[in-house]
Amino acid sequence: MSLTKQELERYKRHIILPEIGKEGQEKLKNESVLLVGTGGLGSPIAMYLAASGVGRIGLIDFDVVDESNLQRQIIHKSSNVGKPKTQSAKEALLEINPFLSIDLYDEALTSENALEIVKHYDVVCDGTDNFETRYLVNDACVLTGTVNVFGSIRQFEGQVSVFGTKDGPCYRCLFPEPPEPGTVPSCAEAGVMGVLPGVIGTLQATEVIKHITGIGESLIGRLLNYDALSMQFNEIRFMKDPDCPCCGEHPSIKELIDYKAFCGESVEQGDEIDAMELAKMAAKGKRPVLIDIREDEELKEGFIPDSIHIPMQKILERMNEIPKDEPVVVYCHLGIRSLNVINYLKTVGYTNLINLKGGIDAWWALAQ
Repeated sequence: MSLTKQELERYKRHIILPEIGKEGQEKLKNESVLLVGTGGLGSPIAMYLAASGVGRIGLIDFDVVDESNLQRQIIHKSSNVGKPKTQSAKEALLEINPFLSIDLYDEALTSENALEIVKHYDVVCDGTDNFETRYLVNDACVLTGTVNVFGSIRQFEGQVSVFGTKDGPCYRCLFPEPPEPGTVPSCAEAGVMGVLPGVIGTLQATEVIKHITGIGESLIGRLLNYDALSMQFNEIRFMKDPDCPCCGEHPSIKELIDYKAFCGESVEQGDEIDAMELAKMAAKGKRPVLIDIREDEELKEGFIPDSIHIPMQKILERMNEIPKDEPVVVYCHLGIRSLNVINYLKTVGYTNLINLKGGIDAWWALAQ
Protein backbone atom coordinates (compact mmCIF):
# COMPACT_ATOMS: atom_id res chain seq x y z
CA MET A 1 0.00 0.00 0.00
CA SER A 2 1.21 3.49 -0.79
CA LEU A 3 1.24 6.40 1.64
CA THR A 4 -1.79 8.67 1.94
CA LYS A 5 -1.50 12.45 1.86
CA GLN A 6 -1.85 12.55 5.66
CA GLU A 7 0.85 9.95 6.09
CA LEU A 8 3.21 11.81 3.78
CA GLU A 9 2.83 14.82 6.05
CA ARG A 10 3.17 12.81 9.26
CA TYR A 11 6.36 11.01 8.20
CA LYS A 12 8.07 13.71 6.19
CA ARG A 13 11.03 13.93 8.61
CA HIS A 14 11.67 10.28 7.81
CA ILE A 15 11.02 10.66 4.12
CA ILE A 16 13.57 13.44 3.64
CA LEU A 17 16.29 11.10 4.90
CA PRO A 18 17.83 9.76 1.69
CA GLU A 19 18.48 6.37 3.33
CA ILE A 20 14.74 5.94 4.03
CA GLY A 21 12.81 8.10 1.60
CA LYS A 22 9.25 7.42 0.45
CA GLU A 23 10.12 3.85 -0.53
CA GLY A 24 11.47 3.04 2.94
CA GLN A 25 8.47 4.62 4.63
CA GLU A 26 6.13 2.52 2.51
CA LYS A 27 8.09 -0.57 3.57
CA LEU A 28 7.46 0.35 7.20
CA LYS A 29 3.75 0.79 6.50
CA ASN A 30 3.49 -2.61 4.84
CA GLU A 31 5.44 -4.62 7.42
CA SER A 32 4.22 -6.19 10.67
CA VAL A 33 5.95 -6.56 14.04
CA LEU A 34 4.98 -8.77 16.99
CA LEU A 35 5.94 -7.53 20.46
CA VAL A 36 6.27 -10.32 23.00
CA GLY A 37 5.61 -8.45 26.22
CA THR A 38 4.29 -4.92 26.74
CA GLY A 39 6.36 -4.11 29.81
CA GLY A 40 9.65 -2.30 30.28
CA LEU A 41 11.13 -3.15 26.88
CA GLY A 42 7.84 -3.45 25.04
CA SER A 43 6.81 0.09 26.00
CA PRO A 44 9.49 2.07 24.13
CA ILE A 45 9.62 -0.45 21.29
CA ALA A 46 5.88 -0.16 20.68
CA MET A 47 5.77 3.61 21.02
CA TYR A 48 8.65 4.29 18.64
CA LEU A 49 7.54 1.74 16.07
CA ALA A 50 4.05 3.19 16.15
CA ALA A 51 5.37 6.73 15.75
CA SER A 52 7.72 5.62 12.98
CA GLY A 53 4.89 4.25 10.87
CA VAL A 54 5.07 0.46 11.16
CA GLY A 55 1.70 -0.51 9.73
CA ARG A 56 0.69 -3.46 11.90
CA ILE A 57 1.77 -4.22 15.45
CA GLY A 58 0.85 -7.31 17.45
CA LEU A 59 0.88 -7.18 21.25
CA ILE A 60 0.99 -10.38 23.29
CA ASP A 61 0.90 -10.25 27.10
CA PHE A 62 -1.18 -12.13 29.69
CA ASP A 63 -0.56 -9.65 32.53
CA VAL A 64 -2.44 -6.64 33.86
CA VAL A 65 -1.03 -3.20 34.69
CA ASP A 66 0.31 -3.04 38.24
CA GLU A 67 1.39 0.07 40.12
CA SER A 68 4.93 -1.32 40.42
CA ASN A 69 5.13 -1.38 36.59
CA LEU A 70 4.78 2.38 36.21
CA GLN A 71 8.37 3.19 37.24
CA ARG A 72 9.64 1.88 33.90
CA GLN A 73 6.74 0.74 31.70
CA ILE A 74 6.02 4.16 30.27
CA ILE A 75 3.28 3.09 27.86
CA HIS A 76 0.91 2.52 30.81
CA LYS A 77 -0.83 5.13 32.97
CA SER A 78 -1.93 5.16 36.60
CA SER A 79 -5.56 5.21 35.46
CA ASN A 80 -5.01 1.86 33.74
CA VAL A 81 -3.86 -0.08 36.82
CA GLY A 82 -5.71 -3.40 36.80
CA LYS A 83 -6.42 -3.26 33.07
CA PRO A 84 -4.90 -5.84 30.66
CA LYS A 85 -1.53 -4.56 29.48
CA THR A 86 -2.38 -5.20 25.84
CA GLN A 87 -5.49 -3.02 26.02
CA SER A 88 -3.66 -0.29 27.94
CA ALA A 89 -0.86 -0.30 25.35
CA LYS A 90 -3.29 -0.22 22.45
CA GLU A 91 -4.95 2.92 23.81
CA ALA A 92 -1.59 4.66 24.09
CA LEU A 93 -0.42 3.61 20.63
CA LEU A 94 -3.57 4.81 18.88
CA GLU A 95 -3.10 8.17 20.57
CA ILE A 96 0.39 8.29 19.06
CA ASN A 97 -0.67 7.09 15.61
CA PRO A 98 -4.31 6.50 14.61
CA PHE A 99 -3.22 4.93 11.29
CA LEU A 100 -2.00 1.78 13.07
CA SER A 101 -3.50 -1.68 12.85
CA ILE A 102 -3.10 -3.42 16.21
CA ASP A 103 -3.62 -7.10 17.04
CA LEU A 104 -4.11 -8.10 20.68
CA TYR A 105 -3.32 -11.46 22.26
CA ASP A 106 -4.33 -11.48 25.94
CA GLU A 107 -2.48 -14.68 26.66
CA ALA A 108 0.95 -16.09 27.33
CA LEU A 109 3.11 -17.18 24.41
CA THR A 110 3.36 -20.97 24.68
CA SER A 111 4.54 -23.97 22.71
CA GLU A 112 0.91 -24.51 21.72
CA ASN A 113 0.24 -21.08 20.17
CA ALA A 114 3.65 -19.60 19.26
CA LEU A 115 4.02 -20.91 15.71
CA GLU A 116 0.49 -19.94 14.75
CA ILE A 117 0.97 -16.39 16.08
CA VAL A 118 4.56 -15.73 14.99
CA LYS A 119 4.09 -16.88 11.39
CA HIS A 120 1.79 -13.92 10.69
CA TYR A 121 4.54 -11.31 11.37
CA ASP A 122 7.67 -10.16 9.59
CA VAL A 123 9.65 -9.34 12.74
CA VAL A 124 9.36 -10.37 16.40
CA CYS A 125 10.66 -8.19 19.24
CA ASP A 126 11.50 -10.18 22.35
CA GLY A 127 10.80 -8.02 25.40
CA THR A 128 10.53 -10.83 27.95
CA ASP A 129 12.47 -11.33 31.17
CA ASN A 130 12.72 -15.11 31.47
CA PHE A 131 14.79 -17.74 29.71
CA GLU A 132 11.88 -20.07 29.07
CA THR A 133 10.19 -17.55 26.77
CA ARG A 134 13.46 -16.41 25.15
CA TYR A 135 14.21 -19.94 23.94
CA LEU A 136 10.58 -20.33 22.88
CA VAL A 137 10.67 -17.08 20.87
CA ASN A 138 13.99 -18.05 19.30
CA ASP A 139 12.83 -21.48 18.20
CA ALA A 140 9.48 -20.22 16.91
CA CYS A 141 11.25 -17.53 14.87
CA VAL A 142 13.75 -19.97 13.36
CA LEU A 143 11.04 -22.50 12.51
CA THR A 144 8.87 -19.84 10.83
CA GLY A 145 11.71 -17.87 9.21
CA THR A 146 10.95 -14.73 11.24
CA VAL A 147 13.58 -12.22 12.36
CA ASN A 148 14.00 -11.98 16.16
CA VAL A 149 15.15 -8.63 17.60
CA PHE A 150 16.32 -9.51 21.09
CA GLY A 151 16.74 -7.35 24.19
CA SER A 152 17.32 -8.03 27.87
CA ILE A 153 17.76 -5.87 30.97
CA ARG A 154 18.76 -6.32 34.59
CA GLN A 155 19.61 -3.73 37.23
CA PHE A 156 21.87 -1.29 35.32
CA GLU A 157 22.84 -3.40 32.30
CA GLY A 158 21.23 -4.40 29.03
CA GLN A 159 21.88 -6.36 25.84
CA VAL A 160 20.61 -6.17 22.26
CA SER A 161 21.11 -8.40 19.21
CA VAL A 162 19.34 -9.66 16.08
CA PHE A 163 18.73 -13.39 15.65
CA GLY A 164 17.07 -15.68 13.17
CA THR A 165 18.02 -14.11 9.84
CA LYS A 166 18.60 -16.47 6.91
CA ASP A 167 22.39 -16.70 7.23
CA GLY A 168 22.87 -15.32 10.74
CA PRO A 169 23.08 -17.04 14.14
CA CYS A 170 20.17 -17.61 16.49
CA TYR A 171 19.91 -17.18 20.26
CA ARG A 172 20.99 -20.79 20.81
CA CYS A 173 24.22 -20.19 18.88
CA LEU A 174 25.18 -17.65 21.54
CA PHE A 175 23.57 -19.32 24.55
CA PRO A 176 23.31 -23.09 23.86
CA GLU A 177 22.08 -23.88 27.38
CA PRO A 178 20.02 -21.85 29.87
CA PRO A 179 21.59 -20.97 33.24
CA GLU A 180 20.72 -22.99 36.31
CA PRO A 181 17.28 -22.03 37.68
CA GLY A 182 17.48 -19.24 40.23
CA THR A 183 21.03 -18.17 39.37
CA VAL A 184 19.91 -15.18 37.26
CA PRO A 185 17.18 -13.23 39.07
CA SER A 186 14.42 -11.50 37.14
CA CYS A 187 13.92 -7.73 37.15
CA ALA A 188 11.23 -8.20 39.80
CA GLU A 189 13.79 -9.87 42.07
CA ALA A 190 16.98 -7.97 41.20
CA GLY A 191 15.46 -4.58 40.36
CA VAL A 192 16.01 -2.40 37.31
CA MET A 193 16.89 1.24 36.78
CA GLY A 194 13.75 2.91 35.44
CA VAL A 195 15.33 4.45 32.35
CA LEU A 196 17.28 1.33 31.31
CA PRO A 197 14.40 -0.28 29.36
CA GLY A 198 14.07 2.99 27.46
CA VAL A 199 17.65 2.76 26.22
CA ILE A 200 17.52 -0.94 25.32
CA GLY A 201 13.99 -0.85 23.91
CA THR A 202 14.85 2.13 21.72
CA LEU A 203 17.86 0.24 20.38
CA GLN A 204 15.60 -2.71 19.57
CA ALA A 205 13.18 -0.41 17.75
CA THR A 206 16.13 1.01 15.82
CA GLU A 207 17.16 -2.47 14.69
CA VAL A 208 13.60 -3.20 13.55
CA ILE A 209 13.47 -0.03 11.44
CA LYS A 210 16.92 -0.73 9.95
CA HIS A 211 15.93 -4.28 9.09
CA ILE A 212 12.64 -3.31 7.44
CA THR A 213 14.11 -0.45 5.42
CA GLY A 214 17.37 -2.26 4.65
CA ILE A 215 19.66 0.49 5.91
CA GLY A 216 22.75 0.55 8.10
CA GLU A 217 24.71 -2.29 9.70
CA SER A 218 22.58 -4.76 11.64
CA LEU A 219 23.48 -6.32 14.99
CA ILE A 220 23.38 -9.75 13.35
CA GLY A 221 26.27 -11.70 14.87
CA ARG A 222 26.93 -8.97 17.41
CA LEU A 223 25.75 -8.73 21.02
CA LEU A 224 25.70 -5.10 22.12
CA ASN A 225 26.19 -4.66 25.88
CA TYR A 226 25.27 -1.45 27.72
CA ASP A 227 26.36 -0.45 31.23
CA ALA A 228 24.36 2.52 32.49
CA LEU A 229 26.59 3.15 35.52
CA SER A 230 29.76 3.57 33.47
CA MET A 231 27.81 4.85 30.42
CA GLN A 232 29.74 2.47 28.18
CA PHE A 233 28.85 0.17 25.30
CA ASN A 234 30.87 -2.86 24.28
CA GLU A 235 30.31 -5.55 21.71
CA ILE A 236 30.75 -9.31 21.51
CA ARG A 237 30.96 -10.83 18.04
CA PHE A 238 29.77 -14.40 17.50
CA MET A 239 29.08 -16.66 14.55
CA LYS A 240 26.40 -19.08 13.44
CA ASP A 241 27.05 -22.48 15.00
CA PRO A 242 26.93 -25.19 12.30
CA ASP A 243 26.05 -27.68 15.05
CA CYS A 244 23.26 -25.55 16.53
CA PRO A 245 20.27 -27.83 17.24
CA CYS A 246 17.89 -25.15 15.99
CA CYS A 247 19.49 -23.30 13.05
CA GLY A 248 22.52 -25.48 12.29
CA GLU A 249 23.24 -27.67 9.29
CA HIS A 250 21.43 -30.67 10.78
CA PRO A 251 18.87 -29.26 13.24
CA SER A 252 17.31 -31.60 15.78
CA ILE A 253 14.68 -29.09 16.91
CA LYS A 254 11.91 -29.38 14.35
CA GLU A 255 9.02 -28.50 16.61
CA LEU A 256 8.52 -26.53 19.80
CA ILE A 257 9.45 -28.33 23.01
CA ASP A 258 8.62 -28.13 26.73
CA TYR A 259 10.57 -24.99 27.63
CA LYS A 260 9.84 -25.17 31.35
CA ALA A 261 11.51 -28.57 31.45
CA PHE A 262 14.36 -27.38 29.19
CA CYS A 263 15.09 -24.46 31.53
CA GLY A 264 14.76 -26.67 34.62
CA GLU A 265 11.78 -24.79 35.97
CA SER A 266 9.19 -27.54 35.94
CA VAL A 267 7.49 -28.41 39.22
CA GLU A 268 6.11 -31.86 39.96
CA GLN A 269 2.40 -32.00 40.67
CA GLY A 270 1.74 -31.61 44.37
CA ASP A 271 4.99 -29.75 45.00
CA GLU A 272 3.46 -26.28 44.74
CA ILE A 273 0.86 -24.35 46.72
CA ASP A 274 -0.73 -21.00 45.95
CA ALA A 275 -1.26 -18.19 48.44
CA MET A 276 -5.01 -18.84 48.75
CA GLU A 277 -4.46 -22.49 49.66
CA LEU A 278 -1.85 -21.51 52.25
CA ALA A 279 -4.19 -18.91 53.77
CA LYS A 280 -6.99 -21.50 54.03
CA MET A 281 -4.65 -23.91 55.79
CA ALA A 282 -3.62 -21.18 58.24
CA ALA A 283 -7.28 -20.31 58.92
CA LYS A 284 -7.88 -23.95 59.88
CA GLY A 285 -4.84 -23.99 62.15
CA LYS A 286 -2.96 -26.31 59.79
CA ARG A 287 -0.26 -23.99 58.52
CA PRO A 288 2.89 -25.94 57.55
CA VAL A 289 6.42 -24.99 58.51
CA LEU A 290 7.41 -21.88 56.53
CA ILE A 291 10.99 -21.27 55.36
CA ASP A 292 11.83 -17.78 54.02
CA ILE A 293 15.01 -18.03 51.91
CA ARG A 294 15.26 -14.34 50.98
CA GLU A 295 18.26 -12.24 51.95
CA ASP A 296 18.38 -10.09 55.11
CA GLU A 297 17.73 -6.83 53.24
CA GLU A 298 14.55 -8.23 51.68
CA LEU A 299 13.00 -8.85 55.11
CA LYS A 300 12.60 -5.09 55.50
CA GLU A 301 9.76 -5.35 52.98
CA GLY A 302 7.89 -7.73 55.29
CA PHE A 303 7.53 -11.47 55.87
CA ILE A 304 4.90 -14.10 56.55
CA PRO A 305 4.43 -14.40 60.35
CA ASP A 306 6.05 -17.37 62.09
CA SER A 307 8.42 -18.07 59.19
CA ILE A 308 11.90 -19.44 59.76
CA HIS A 309 14.42 -17.23 57.98
CA ILE A 310 17.26 -19.15 56.33
CA PRO A 311 18.92 -17.09 53.55
CA MET A 312 19.49 -19.07 50.37
CA GLN A 313 23.26 -18.82 50.74
CA LYS A 314 23.09 -20.48 54.18
CA ILE A 315 20.85 -23.42 53.31
CA LEU A 316 23.73 -25.91 53.39
CA GLU A 317 24.96 -24.97 56.85
CA ARG A 318 21.44 -24.75 58.36
CA MET A 319 19.73 -27.79 56.81
CA ASN A 320 19.28 -29.26 60.28
CA GLU A 321 16.64 -26.57 60.93
CA ILE A 322 14.46 -27.87 58.08
CA PRO A 323 12.30 -30.80 59.25
CA LYS A 324 11.87 -33.89 57.07
CA ASP A 325 8.83 -35.41 58.80
CA GLU A 326 6.17 -32.73 58.13
CA PRO A 327 5.12 -30.44 55.23
CA VAL A 328 7.46 -27.49 54.67
CA VAL A 329 6.61 -24.54 52.43
CA VAL A 330 9.63 -22.69 51.04
CA TYR A 331 9.24 -19.17 49.67
CA CYS A 332 11.20 -16.21 48.29
CA HIS A 333 10.03 -13.09 46.50
CA LEU A 334 8.46 -14.63 43.38
CA GLY A 335 8.89 -18.38 43.84
CA ILE A 336 11.93 -18.81 41.59
CA ARG A 337 14.83 -19.04 44.05
CA SER A 338 12.73 -21.16 46.40
CA LEU A 339 12.13 -23.65 43.58
CA ASN A 340 15.89 -23.84 43.01
CA VAL A 341 16.43 -24.54 46.72
CA ILE A 342 13.74 -27.24 46.72
CA ASN A 343 15.26 -28.95 43.69
CA TYR A 344 18.61 -29.05 45.46
CA LEU A 345 17.23 -30.31 48.78
CA LYS A 346 15.46 -33.13 46.96
CA THR A 347 18.88 -34.43 45.91
CA VAL A 348 19.87 -34.79 49.58
CA GLY A 349 16.79 -36.67 50.70
CA TYR A 350 13.98 -34.15 51.29
CA THR A 351 10.59 -35.32 50.01
CA ASN A 352 8.29 -33.00 51.98
CA LEU A 353 9.04 -29.60 50.43
CA ILE A 354 6.42 -27.38 48.77
CA ASN A 355 7.04 -24.22 46.76
CA LEU A 356 4.88 -21.13 47.38
CA LYS A 357 3.67 -20.23 43.90
CA GLY A 358 4.39 -16.56 43.18
CA GLY A 359 6.34 -16.23 46.43
CA ILE A 360 5.62 -13.65 49.10
CA ASP A 361 4.56 -11.28 46.33
CA ALA A 362 1.47 -13.47 45.78
CA TRP A 363 0.85 -13.56 49.54
CA TRP A 364 0.89 -9.77 49.74
CA ALA A 365 -1.42 -9.49 46.74
CA LEU A 366 -3.88 -11.77 48.51
CA ALA A 367 -3.76 -9.62 51.65
CA GLN A 368 -4.56 -6.39 49.80
